[in-house]
Formats: sequence, C-alpha cells, structure tokens
Amino acid sequence: MGKMLFTGGTVVTADGSFTADVLVEDEKIVAIGMDLSADGAETVDASGKLIMPGFIDAHTHMSMPFGGTVTADDWATGTAAAAAGGTTTIIDFALQEEGGTLAGAVEAWTEKARGKALIDYGFHVAITDLRDDIKSELPSLAEKGVASVKIFMAYKGTPLYTEDDNLFEVLQLSKEAGVLVLVHAENGDVVAKLQEQALARGDTAPRFHALTRPPEVEAEATGRAIRLAEVAGVPILVVHVSCAPALQEIHRAHERGQTVYAETCPQYFALSYNDLAREGFEGAKYVCSPPLRHESNRPALWNGLKVGDLQIFGSDHCSFNYREQKEMGRDDFTLIPNGLPGAEERAMVLWTLGVREGRISENQFVAVLSTNQARIYGAYPEKGALVPGADADIVLWDPQLSTMVTVGNRHGNVDYTPYEGMTFEGGPASVYVRGNLVYRDGEIMGEYGSGRFIQRSFTATGLEAKV
Repeated sequence: MGKMLFTGGTVVTADGSFTADVLVEDEKIVAIGMDLSADGAETVDASGKLIMPGFIDAHTHMSMPFGGTVTADDWATGTAAAAAGGTTTIIDFALQEEGGTLAGAVEAWTEKARGKALIDYGFHVAITDLRDDIKSELPSLAEKGVASVKIFMAYKGTPLYTEDDNLFEVLQLSKEAGVLVLVHAENGDVVAKLQEQALARGDTAPRFHALTRPPEVEAEATGRAIRLAEVAGVPILVVHVSCAPALQEIHRAHERGQTVYAETCPQYFALSYNDLAREGFEGAKYVCSPPLRHESNRPALWNGLKVGDLQIFGSDHCSFNYREQKEMGRDDFTLIPNGLPGAEERAMVLWTLGVREGRISENQFVAVLSTNQARIYGAYPEKGALVPGADADIVLWDPQLSTMVTVGNRHGNVDYTPYEGMTFEGGPASVYVRGNLVYRDGEIMGEYGSGRFIQRSFTATGLEAKV
C-alpha cells in the first residue's frame, strides 16, 4: 500500500481529543499533526468523523466447541462481524484438548484462522488439563507470543472446570512463565448443586439459568480468585464481570493496592434478566455465563468503567444459532449452549448508552475498547495507539450514524441477534487494519485471510503501565 492522509477529522485517544491529520505509510502511522503535506498520498476526508485507534476485542470464541456443538461463527464470519463494529484485532481463546498440549491448542486455532481472518488476531490458551508436562510447557507459550492463559472456575462436570489447587499453581507459575492469568469466576460447585436442585423440581425454563447462577456465586469466586492471586503475588484478570457484588470484590482489591484487571461486556448494559424470562423458550437466545442480571447492577458497572475498576470492555462473542443449537436445551436449561453474539455491537452499545448519555467520556470509550486492552495484553504501542510507529489500525467513527439492528443487517453467521430492534446512535463509518480498508458504510471491503497473528508479551514492566 502507498501513503494515506486522513484529514479534517478529530483525533480521539485515551488521553485527549484534538484536531489533527494522520499520515499513514507502509501499514504504519508515520505522523500526526496539523496541515501535514499530502505529498502524493491518497487523501481520506474525515470531516465530521472521530479518528480513533482500531478497537481490540480480547474476548471472542470463534469456531469453538462447547457442549456437543460448535459456535456458529467461524474466523471469516466472526472477524467480519468484529470489523463491522470497528474492531481491528481480536484475541481469541484457544482451548487445550483433554490429553493435549498448549502448543497443540495454538496450532489448532492457527489453522482455524488461516485463510479466514479479516483482521489481526492473537490467542489466549484456556488450560483444561494441568498435567506436570503442561506446567513445564507454560513458559514456551510466551516464546510463541501468547502472553495469557485462562482458567474456568465454572462448568463443573466438563473438562473446562478447574479446581482451586490447579488455579493456584497456574497463578504461581505465571510469573516466571511471563503470562497473565484470566479467570472465569463463578463457583462451579454451587452452580452445579443449584442446577441439580432446579431440575429435580422440574424448573427447566431458560430463566433458571440465571436463578441457578446468582450474583453471589460470581462474587464469591471473584473474591477467591483475587485472594489466591494475592497469595501467589501475581496480577490476575477477571473476565466478563456482570454484577455489583463481584465488582465490589475488585474494588476492595484495588483499595488494598493489588493488581487486578477486570472486564465487562455489552450484554450486561443493553440486556437484562427480563430477556431471559421471555415467554416460552425465547429466553434461550439470551443464555450466557455469567447470566444477564437485574438492571439494578448497571449503575455500579458504569461507575466501575468510569473510575477504572473495570479497565476493559470485551464482547465475549460466543454465538450459537437459536435453531438446533440453543434448542438443544428446550427441556433442560443446562443443555442450552452458553453465549451471545456481540463483537459487532460492542462499541455501539458503549457509545449509545455510555458516551451519549454522559456516563463515560469519548476518551474513556477509546481506553476501554482499545488502549487499555493493548497495554494489559502486551500489544502496546503497536496496537491501541495513534502514535508514529504504531500499526495503522484506524476507525473513522461517525457520532451521527444511526443503526437499527436487525438479523438481516448483521455481518456474522447467527440466525438471530439479541439486539434485534434496538437503535444505536454512533458507529464506524470505515475501518482500516494496518492502513488497509476492511469495512465501509455497512460493507466488508477487506480480504479474508489478510489478518495477521500478533506477538504479545506480558512482563512485570508492562504492569506499571497506566491503565
């Protein structure tokens, strides 16, 4: 690609907003300033638009096996949905197979992405089988540019579930191995017991998914994971925080001076328990874990984003079709595959409900969608920044764009959208990955397979970075 000059727009970063031109050459940002010389560059008119660093979604599940099926979005349709939402990099969860290795998980997911990824990507590895050889394999992940692992405290009775002793040992090993540990924090034992009791009573409807995973089980596991990390003397990241009691545990840890990173997701702001409790089996469309909560949790979550207790906003994009997939649990809510699509809607939910309503600033919007993600996950400043030398991942955000969501105008491969009928104000007009146009005005413009694997590194020095 040649040179491009973005002109006439307002540059919005995590630190501030200002009028400037952005000059791009050979997939990198080379200059930012007033009245830059075009000098043979293709000029992109960004008038009326906000020029933002490409968004990073470090919580996606493309082509992921779960509960006897596989997510509806593969790496082509899933990254198309992400690009249409302004996302230029995803970090997806590669699952270790039972009896398999961590390297095997990375290889398997590399194959899934090959020839399909429209945007750049990295991996976290979800550890499901912590044998002695896996413990000694951990440091080799960082050498492969995979700087994070995930442990599930939930899903008892499946290979994903991990006991505390193994979680604690992974935390201990993480420091030397150069990886950050992510946890899905719900008390798997209590959830399993509550589910068993619900089914015994004949309570099989989708709403019992939430009633058997109350906020307290998320809060308890969150507090426990944080304390185990404190004993191990390492940082930890809690994914998809959904409720005020769990956030309280994170806030307390911050008051103690502990390094705890935490993520929340769009579904906890735009949807609620009322959706799960819809008539008939309709609520199955809204089954995810942790579950959708009562709306009374939202003020605490907004405040968490504002004050920095929640530093990142991920989608947890984990899409299953309503027909044949969600329907697997028609007579038993525990068999409904857990997950919602959201990669495409993530930024628009946050802008519409957050920035436009005055709950967060446009700079906090960029921080939690992009810059903090790059810093925490070890991809900064190549990603998540508009600075000379950074990758030219750019979103031209149109604050005036109005989008009414229908299943027909989505870019993923799911037979429904939980956001059906909602109108979002503000959205991406065009999206560039390393200076290459991948999305414009509702159309995918990029080339499938053009996305690249990004090497990440997590070090103690990165910890001090301001997030």
